[in-house]
Amino acid sequence: MSAFAISADWPPASDTVLRDQLSSLRGLLMLSMLMTASGDERQILHLATTSVPSFGHCHVEGVYLVDGQWQETVPSPTRTEVRAALEAQLKTLGRTGGQVTIPGEAWGWALPLRSLAGDLGYLVVAADDEPPPAEQFLLQALAQQAGVALANARLHAKERATAEELRAANAALAETVRALERAIRIHDRFTRVVVAGEGQEGIATALHELTGFPVAVEDRYGNLRAWAGPNRPEPYPKDPPARREQMMRRALREGRPIREGGRLLAVANPRDDVLGVLALVDPARAAGEQEQIALEYGATVLAMELARLRSMAETELRLRRDLVEELLSGTDEESALARAHALGYDLERRHRVIVVEGRARIQDRDVFFHAVRRAARTTGVGSLLVARGDTVVVLSDTDVPWERFRTAVLTELGGGRCRLGIGGPCDRPAEFPRSYREALLALKMQRTARGNDRAISYEDLGVYRILGEVNDPAAVERFVRQWLGALLDYDERKHSELVTTLSQYLESGGNYDATAAALAVHRSTLKYRLQRIREISGHDLADPDTRFNLQLATRAWRTLHALRS
Repeated sequence: MSAFAISADWPPASDTVLRDQLSSLRGLLMLSMLMTASGDERQILHLATTSVPSFGHCHVEGVYLVDGQWQETVPSPTRTEVRAALEAQLKTLGRTGGQVTIPGEAWGWALPLRSLAGDLGYLVVAADDEPPPAEQFLLQALAQQAGVALANARLHAKERATAEELRAANAALAETVRALERAIRIHDRFTRVVVAGEGQEGIATALHELTGFPVAVEDRYGNLRAWAGPNRPEPYPKDPPARREQMMRRALREGRPIREGGRLLAVANPRDDVLGVLALVDPARAAGEQEQIALEYGATVLAMELARLRSMAETELRLRRDLVEELLSGTDEESALARAHALGYDLERRHRVIVVEGRARIQDRDVFFHAVRRAARTTGVGSLLVARGDTVVVLSDTDVPWERFRTAVLTELGGGRCRLGIGGPCDRPAEFPRSYREALLALKMQRTARGNDRAISYEDLGVYRILGEVNDPAAVERFVRQWLGALLDYDERKHSELVTTLSQYLESGGNYDATAAALAVHRSTLKYRLQRIREISGHDLADPDTRFNLQLATRAWRTLHALRS
């Protein structure tokens, strides 16, 4: 028979046969219900293939699915060749299936696994003899019910996958909404800081409120500029300069918050020469993504604040610098007072001109200038200053212990050298040029004396002050030549230092040990030089009047040397 159909010319069945067929139909109905209720493809195929023998004298060769998968029921090395031969035949069959040749079997048939969703494959059965039409009908019904159950299972699986994707999408959307709400909250909080002009303190407070962690705002050197939260360390720890620079370079290179010790920090970098650090104190490493987002946003706002402060500072600094330059050079008093008033500065107070000379460990004039500026601010020396050459000139409106100011400059520099020259007081703007010359003279005399770095005031120059104010320098030079001429000529010819030795000996009160230490020479060398001084000059160093005139001459020589420089 070429198709599954119950022929009208079947011989009449006996009651026993009819009861068996009815039992088989009931079994097929129950099996269909079980397969339809199952959502597992493997279970559906297992139910279908294991039920085939119960509907006749056939056995299952295998289940071939259109996606190329086989469900084998008789595992055996020889079945691989059988399966390959079957696949070639199955690919030529249509929707109704049909007879197939199976090696070693007398009869074989491919029953289509059909459903409304399409053809899913074939249930391949075999037998020693062709089954009767009733059995073939049951096998056809079984295959069709299996196809429907497989289609339902796949549809349900697709629905479950779609539902799972929808749940995942909803969860992602909810998380996106929460993240957006957090970002809006962060944005709103920092916007209030900017609008209210709360500055670095406000930024630290806002970040602390948003994260719950203590927050520090530092400058590029590690100095604390603002703090929010509990347990502020006193004193505030500061990394060594080399380690600090290494950390800053790493943060700039990575371009995101980094961990350094017990902190999560981000660099605010609005310009190459302006750097700030915003840090969460988090030794337990509890800060998560939300805190990192808040930190990055805070660093952006801090960068804007630093840029604003730098712009304001540069504008004010330029105006102040112009005013200082005019005052030092000599300007119209009324114009100077008007410009000072526009800056909100009281120029009618008593001032002094201070000239600061020195160098940092790194040869950078900007570093030195800003170190002097910070030291002047912290010690209350003054806020009007300008860089002139290798020096920084400060107009001080108050008298402070000048050594304290010099120490503050060295602290800001982190080491190096620094010395000060302090001019006389100025009660009117027209007197600033005179105070500036006095400060320069004090600084030059200190440089000429080759002593230790210190702060020296013009009023403390003593006889140097008188010598510096002499109207006729030629008279001073004649006096120097009278007493030191022979020694000066000898030094010039021999490239020796007899005048310097004599000056230090007299300034040391004739003390051999102090003089030798100051000149960094051996005591015997000093005795030899003094003997040569006596021989060349012809002066008796033991005579009090001679010693007085020689000391005055050496001081006048130093003063002339400073004035010429």
